Amino acid sequence: MKKLLVLALSVAMIGTMLVGCGSKKESDTKKDDTKVSTQVEETADQAAKATNGEGLKGKNIGVCIYKFDDNFMTLYRNELQKYLEEQGAKVTLMDGKNDQAEQSGQITNYITQGVDLLIINLVQASAAETVTNQCADAKIPVVFINREPDVKEEERWASEGINATYVGADARQSGTFQGEIVNDLKDGGDINGDGKVGYVMVQGDMENVDAQYRTEFSVKALEDGGTKVEKVDEQRGDWDQAKGQEIVANALTANGDKVEVVFCNNDAMALGALQAIESAGRVVGKDIYLLGVDALTEAIQNIQQDKMTGTVFNDHIGQSHKAADIAAQMLNGEKVESTYMVDYIKVTKDNADDIMKMLQ
Repeated sequence: MKKLLVLALSVAMIGTMLVGCGSKKESDTKKDDTKVSTQVEETADQAAKATNGEGLKGKNIGVCIYKFDDNFMTLYRNELQKYLEEQGAKVTLMDGKNDQAEQSGQITNYITQGVDLLIINLVQASAAETVTNQCADAKIPVVFINREPDVKEEERWASEGINATYVGADARQSGTFQGEIVNDLKDGGDINGDGKVGYVMVQGDMENVDAQYRTEFSVKALEDGGTKVEKVDEQRGDWDQAKGQEIVANALTANGDKVEVVFCNNDAMALGALQAIESAGRVVGKDIYLLGVDALTEAIQNIQQDKMTGTVFNDHIGQSHKAADIAAQMLNGEKVESTYMVDYIKVTKDNADDIMKMLQ
């Protein structure tokens, strides 16, 4: 167990921790993040100096997840629960079932029970102000994860001295990395040689800033690389594999070879897209490219087998550990920042084996 914890912490420290979503310069995302750091000893030493859960022992932590059957949030919540319990916390998790009213009732119950701290993956990011005020009135610190409240709300926490923070990853970076993976291909994504890249965009829940930024910045990265693009289709898939399959199947039927690249805001929808691509007789890497985000195990396996072009590792280990460590600091009475960001990592055939080893 100790060995696994050190490995997990090593993964979490690969990317530089960023304070503030807006603090990261766009040019910084141009760095080559396709290789995993080999400085394991140095990274492990840095991890050993982290908070290590002081303040969590014996504390009652309430965790709200927007829905349990989301693939990525399943990885996240399992890692979060394990890490919190290793630090001696008592953890209760609730499934919001993708219903903000349901989740709001759960938060009220947690507050009534007198939990020491809440960690919340909101169903709707727009509910952040109401939830924050509830927690502030009850003097319960709150760590928001995965779904980022808007900037004005985060600024309010700082200006009003509210004991709240957000821990996540800058979705602009994940979109940029998707586009850069395509730019780095031998043909730059222009399979049919017509001088432009025809793409299909399969979006998540568009209230979620991750979906908004991944949609925008994947295409922006292509254009910034000098590529002309043509939007063949763009549909909302709500992070769902079945919807991803349906959207891409319809797009391929309607547009055929005009579709050269399929961007998906997450891997679940990319897995559905792959089913549609194969059913249509298309071959990833030969006559179409497919990109996702999250680095789910199945997606990485598909990359290893040349069935997906690439994905972007949404570091659930680093994010969940950071959220727990910041929670410990809050419970210790330490002042924390309004936002903490963990870097994404590009995943292609070149480093898929290394990423898979880290996750095993």
